[in-house]
Amino acid sequence: MSLTGWGPTLPTQIILNADDFGRSTNVNAAVMLAHRQGVLTSASLMVTGDAVEEAVALARQTPTLAVGLHLIVAGGRAALSPADIPHLVDSSGSFPDDPVQTGLRYAFSRTARQELAREMEAQFERFAATGLPLSHVDCHLHMHVHPVLFDLLLPLAGRYGARGLRLPRDELWPALRHDRSRAGTQIAWAFAFGLLGRRCLRRLRGHRLIVTDRVYGLMETGRMGEEYVLRLLRNLHVPTAEIYFHPALEPEGEEFGPNPDDLACLLSPAVRQVIQERGLRLATYPALTGSEG
Repeated sequence: MSLTGWGPTLPTQIILNADDFGRSTNVNAAVMLAHRQGVLTSASLMVTGDAVEEAVALARQTPTLAVGLHLIVAGGRAALSPADIPHLVDSSGSFPDDPVQTGLRYAFSRTARQELAREMEAQFERFAATGLPLSHVDCHLHMHVHPVLFDLLLPLAGRYGARGLRLPRDELWPALRHDRSRAGTQIAWAFAFGLLGRRCLRRLRGHRLIVTDRVYGLMETGRMGEEYVLRLLRNLHVPTAEIYFHPALEPEGEEFGPNPDDLACLLSPAVRQVIQERGLRLATYPALTGSEG
């Protein structure tokens, strides 16, 4: 679904999302602070996270925070036991960290794909058990745009009532103008996710899931600082956009993972001021308006 009739009289709608909700008490506290005192509008829940029960309790107390499912199929813990999905996880129930290696396994192993289908449904079931409305679906490391995963995801998202779906549709040049220190990686990401994203859009035809015109956060993942985000906001000229962050009160020791700088950006008075000056409308996937199939 895409926004129609957009023009000068209809403001750009922006979703400001926090990933890894439920990962730790550190992340949970940052998400709630960013929502209550900052501009954060939604969060993506890790149903296998160490602090998922706390996150669910906080979300139930805060209905203004839209919550979606942050699927884990690489670089995290599974919902099912190792005995149920032995071709996917190690003896501790953890997926491999390498998304490329994991993606190849899903592509070439029929057994792995069968186990993956069961695991993905188990994570949807865990989210449903929380009783929270399912705002949207995305995936750790954007693994859901992998052709195998995406084709498994679409019927699950429909069955469990998801309203939106994240497609990483970032822009390369603004990121390169901001900082070229990861230029090689960013160019590779732009090429790979561009190809995968176009396939996903074709597969979405006829489905009722909402996708935004742009999704920012990939090119500067792990370092969504105020300067970069202000530049994005000042130059937004699309009907809808999602900008995602990884906020935390304290660093958790991962280059692309939760960090205090993302939290500071979400709390920044300058960020709030630009949103107000440009007339941008804070939104969530269920609250996006003006869309049609």
